[in-house]
Formats: sequence, C-alpha cells, structure tokens
Amino acid sequence: MSTLLQINPVLRVSTSTGRIMQEVGDLAMQHGWKSYIAYSKGRDGIRECASQVIPVGNVCDTWWHGLQTRLFDRHGLASATPTRQLIRQIEKIQPDIIHIHNIHGYFLNYQILFKYLSACGIPVVWTVHDCWLYTGHCYYYSYVKCNKWQSGCGHCPQKTAFPASYLFDRSQKNYRDKEAAFTSMPEDKLTIVPVSNWIKEEMQQSFLKSYRFRVIHNGIDTNVFNIGASQELVDKYRLDGKHILLGVASIWSKEKGLDDFIRMANMLHGNEVIVLIGIKPGDRKKLPGNIVGISRTENIHQLAEWYSTAEVFINPTWQDNYPTVNMEAIACGTPVVTYRTGGSIEAITSDTGIVVGQGNVRGLLEAARRIRERGKSYYQELCRSYALNHFRKEDRYIDYLTLYNELKQK
Repeated sequence: MSTLLQINPVLRVSTSTGRIMQEVGDLAMQHGWKSYIAYSKGRDGIRECASQVIPVGNVCDTWWHGLQTRLFDRHGLASATPTRQLIRQIEKIQPDIIHIHNIHGYFLNYQILFKYLSACGIPVVWTVHDCWLYTGHCYYYSYVKCNKWQSGCGHCPQKTAFPASYLFDRSQKNYRDKEAAFTSMPEDKLTIVPVSNWIKEEMQQSFLKSYRFRVIHNGIDTNVFNIGASQELVDKYRLDGKHILLGVASIWSKEKGLDDFIRMANMLHGNEVIVLIGIKPGDRKKLPGNIVGISRTENIHQLAEWYSTAEVFINPTWQDNYPTVNMEAIACGTPVVTYRTGGSIEAITSDTGIVVGQGNVRGLLEAARRIRERGKSYYQELCRSYALNHFRKEDRYIDYLTLYNELKQK
C-alpha cells in the first residue's frame, strides 16, 4: 500500500487549502493509498478527518512564531522543535509521496524541514497557492507592483503586510535563506504544482525556474455549485426588480476591490444594486445605500443560491492566483467580470464573462451591462457546461493521483 503525507497549516474545510488537502486525501484512500495530514495544532486545535492526522506544535509554538515574525521578520524560521518532531513522524510512517500545500502559517521551520527533504529521497509535490515561497516577505506583490523578488528583495514595501513585521525588514536575508533551502532539493525529487498558468510564468523567473512544473487548477464541488436562483433571497433583501451585481470574499480589502465597489456604487442606475458577501459587521455602516453588505451566508448552499440569483458576478481583485469565487459563480450559471489580474482571467472565456483593465471601475460596470443586454439566459448553460468540463474537483484531484503514481515509478 502506498502512503501519502500532506502538509498545510490549516485542516478545516472552511479554508480552501484545508478542504483541498482533505479531499485529495479522501480520493487517495479511495484508490488504495494510506493518507496522513500534518497541520498546525496551534492554529486548528485537535481535528478529525478521514485521513490520519499529525498535529504539529501547540498554541505556544504558534504565538512564539508569530512574535518572531512581528518583531524580526523571521516567518518560517521559528518552530524548530515542532519541525523536528514532524520529521520524526515522517521517518516513522515512511511516505511514498510528500505533498506540501503551505508551510507558511506560523508552524514550521523551512530550513530544518528542507534539509531533511533534500536528503531523504522522498518525492515532494508542492502546490503553489500564493507567492510566499519565492519572495523575501510577501505572499502577493501585484497590488504594489513590486518585482524585487526577481533580483533578491530588500527594503520591502509590504513589510507590515502579511506576514507582518513591525520592527525589522529581513526580506533580503529571507530571500537568500529561502533560495538556499528550497533549491537544495534535487531537481528530480521536487515537482512544483502552480494552480494557475500565471503563477507558473512568474515562478519561471524566480530562483525555482530550473524545477519541473505541472499546472493543476483547483476544483470545486459542481453538485453544490449549480444553477438554482432563490426568490426567497430576493424577497428577504427587497431586491425584486433589481439587477444584482454580486461580489464575494472571505476578507474584503483594497486588494480584493472593496474600494472599487464603493466607487462603482456612485455610477449605478436606480434599478441596479451591489450585493457583497463577506462584509464585516463593523464595515457595513460605511457602505452606501445601494450596496447590500452581508457578513456571511447561512451555509454553502445559500452561497450557491446567491451566485445563481445574481445577474453578474464582479471580481475587482488586484492580486490573485486562481480565484475559487470565479469558478463557483460560473458553475452556478453566472458570468464573471474581472480585472486582468494574475490567474483571475484563466476561467474567463467569451462564453463565461468579460475581462477589463485593472482599475477600470466604469469598465466593470459597462461589461456587466453588456452581459445584461445579451441576457443572462445566453450565458447560463454555456457557463454551466464550461464548469463541468473544467472545474470538477474529482477531475482535478485525479490529476494529483496521476502525478503521484508517475513519481513513484521514477
């Protein structure tokens, strides 16, 4: 029996990486694999899932790592003892494949981990969900238009952004430390899996450019995210007769386009309304009257109903890899209008939406109106068909299993 070990700071399915990791493990077990998942106990406590879990560290370790990050910009360089404990677990279970999702998240020391991984001979798959692994500090750099990661970092313009450091700027040293640790891996033992073509192209300009890349887009549950508009939601929020422009984010910020939506509100006609899901209760009072702010949906099925009920899904993100929200909207038969940002454009075709230039708020709104003129009915089945052909999580996770088997045979 083959054995898979996955690593990620969070296990809970309310996070995209936790859900993906659990579902990949589930599929591996369905195909006869033994599945283990290592995660941060300090972040997620004790949790259960179908795979066997390996809790790493504790709350004190997480707080200590956070302090090292906040004061000294040493994210990923604390948690030495928990990392050594994880290595002992790896030696005990002897996995055939180690699949890393994220190692940033206040729970591992990447230098210690990669010293072991570079010598143990186990094939490593690393899914790239953001840019942290090849920068000196940040996890995205598009919003501030910084390309220092191509030449070594230093004087980081996002020192106080996640993972924030309020005292020292160690970005140049972090860059060198990451380069030394990650490129210590033998090239035939590390496969990098970007979840978008955009981040693959970025990484091919990084210190990891000589490694093997295999793009595997994320997937979603197309049974849950399906066409099914809700008159009940329309009635509850008094939206009857309104053209609903929907935005969804787990955390709204300038980078996610919150300010752009507020600017757009000043351009709306009387029969148009913006609905934003994920708004903090304290921020709701800052929204103009033609924006409906909702903290969260009651459940994932209600979220799917919002996607289906909306006329257009608008994603004014300024930095993104491969947004799940775009896939979810399209699977519910709703076309997407988005900025030409990172991997946000990769699910958009002439049948599934429209792309406009970054910062062109009026262009977003005009694109939404063009979709209305053509009629949502024109897009609905085209979007659904595209989703079934490209977004089914079962298909995307099989891509991982295929990769695992290829690596085992080398």
